[in-house]
This record gives sequence, C-alpha cells and structure tokens, in this order.
Amino acid sequence: MYGIDTDGPATRGDAVDLRSDTLTRPTPAMRRAMAEAEVGDDVYREDPTVNALEERVAELFGHEAALFVPSGTMGNQIGLRLVCEPGQEVLGDADAHVLTYEMGAAAALFGLSSRTVVSDGGRLSADQLIAQVRPHGDWHLTATAAIAVENTHNRGGGLVQPLAELEKLFAWSRTAGVNVHLDGARVFNASVASGVPLATYGRLADTASVCLSKGLGAPVGSVLVASAERIAAARLWRKRLGGGMRQVGVLAAAAAHALDHHLDRLATDHEHARLLAERLGVDPATVETNMVVVDDVPAPAVAEAARAQGVLVGQVSARRVRLVTHLDVDRDDVERAAKVLTQVIGDLAGR
Repeated sequence: MYGIDTDGPATRGDAVDLRSDTLTRPTPAMRRAMAEAEVGDDVYREDPTVNALEERVAELFGHEAALFVPSGTMGNQIGLRLVCEPGQEVLGDADAHVLTYEMGAAAALFGLSSRTVVSDGGRLSADQLIAQVRPHGDWHLTATAAIAVENTHNRGGGLVQPLAELEKLFAWSRTAGVNVHLDGARVFNASVASGVPLATYGRLADTASVCLSKGLGAPVGSVLVASAERIAAARLWRKRLGGGMRQVGVLAAAAAHALDHHLDRLATDHEHARLLAERLGVDPATVETNMVVVDDVPAPAVAEAARAQGVLVGQVSARRVRLVTHLDVDRDDVERAAKVLTQVIGDLAGR
C-alpha cells in the first residue's frame, strides 16, 4: 500500500540519537518533494498541496475535514477548545501529554479546567475515567466536557491503547454529552503495531490531532481532524494563535511524502526497539512500538557516559532512561547503541 523511500535516512554524523523520534531529518527524496511543491497562500485556502493533505488525512481518519497546524501542541489545544468551553473541564490521564507537557495551555489560553486520573502506566481504563466524570447541570460542580486520550502513550513507554477500552469510552460518551479528544501524536505507530485502521481510531474521537513530524519523519506539522463545522471554527483559532501560514505547501509536501513512503516502515522502528530491549535485558514483550524504557538506573550518569561514546538517550526521571527508535536509526545503530549502553549501565552498577 505504501512505498519505501529508497534514498534512506538523512545523515547525522556519528551519533546515534535515541532521545526522540522528533529528531528525524528529511530524506533527500523528501527534500526534493518540498522543493518541487506547488504552493499558494494557505490563509486564503489557496495552497493546493495543503488542501490535498488536509483532504487526505481527514479521509484516512474517517472525518469530514482537517486542518494543517504547525505543531502537535497547537493541534491538541485547538482540538480541546473545540469540545470544551471556558470554565468547563477536561479529564485525562495524570501523565497525558496535553496536561503534562503543553505548558498549561488549556488554562492559560482558553480558561479550561483540567483534572487527572492516575492510570496503570498510561493504559486507558474506560471505567476509571467514566467514574470521575462530573455531570452537567449541577451548579456546585465543574462539568466535565471532554476526555483526552493519548495513543500511543508517551510516558507509558509507547504503549498502544486497548481498542476495546477506546470503544467502551466513546460509546459511553455518546450517551453522556461528553466529547473525546485524541492526542494522536504517535497514532500511526499504534495503527502499524496493532493492525487497527486509522479510520477506526478516528471514529472513536470527536477531535484528533495527528502528528506527521515524529516517526513519519516530516520536519514540521500536525493535522487536526473533526467535523466540517468544528474545523471551520478551528481555522479561526489557528489564526488567533498565530498559526496562519502562507506558502506552507513546502511543509505539506513533506508530510504527504511521509505518508507515501514512511508509514509501513514504522514496523522496522518497532522491530529495532524490541531488539534494543532484548540486548539491554528489558523484556521485549513490554515494547509495543518504538520506545524502550530502562528503569532503576542513574539516568543523568547513564546519559552523560553514553553521550561521551556517541549515543544520546532521553532522561525521563532520575532513575529512568527512554530510548526511541526512528527513521534515522538503522540496525547497525541499534547494535552500536546496545553495546555502549550495556557497557555504561554495567560499569555504573559496579561502582
């Protein structure tokens, strides 16, 4: 269904960078697609490459319309504002990206309240969330207008949310007057890993922000999908937030190239992550997509020692390291990183 970009990844010197899949660089073929893109003024809705991308992504996720935005954070925050009014509440996981890593934007920009539920490592439990929903119509309470779901879950180590739980939550929400927003920063990984079609994930959310600049390897951009009425409102919010872009088809072309050539290859990233886990003594069964979490290690010391040998890793906490495989990491890189990290962790444990 999707081709493979035979030009391969862009070069990154000698370092193996496992800090994040946001670090991918455009391939030579992607750069050509960007250079050759047909463009227009997107604020006037006259950029044909952007228009085509929005139509394509809306169709992929089974929604009426879509909006290209500069970042996943903007996509998430506009998505939340579309389904939640000022003074109402967004309910989500305690480690959800929209509530942990987006600088309190929902409150700062839109006056949205938020409340969290502590989950089992980020794994969605519909019953747990439903039990915490506050009803509309009680003037003592802040009404829950929306529930935010993240798939895959970043701080959950790239776990794929159970389809049955997503379906249960969405079915309940239809009877309760509560909307569902999907933070789909890595929903493409979820689909490739689980075999669940993107349209299935899309129909289980009222609004969804899907990122093209992580595993898919585009340099910039996310797409917000929703109903046509909501996307019309989203265009106004994008403009208010400074996200109106002009000849942005050069970026939309990169995103389209990524969808054409880099989607199915996400399975290779997942394979590399399992291999890395195995080499490091982490149970590969705990690796569902492209993230490996190594616990109970001195994270700052591991990161410093690994960097000295050309391997970059992410520090999630003082005792947790995260390794993310992506387009710019091949099997040789994985083997090299595993060798370095095994040595570093072993040396530090022996002190």
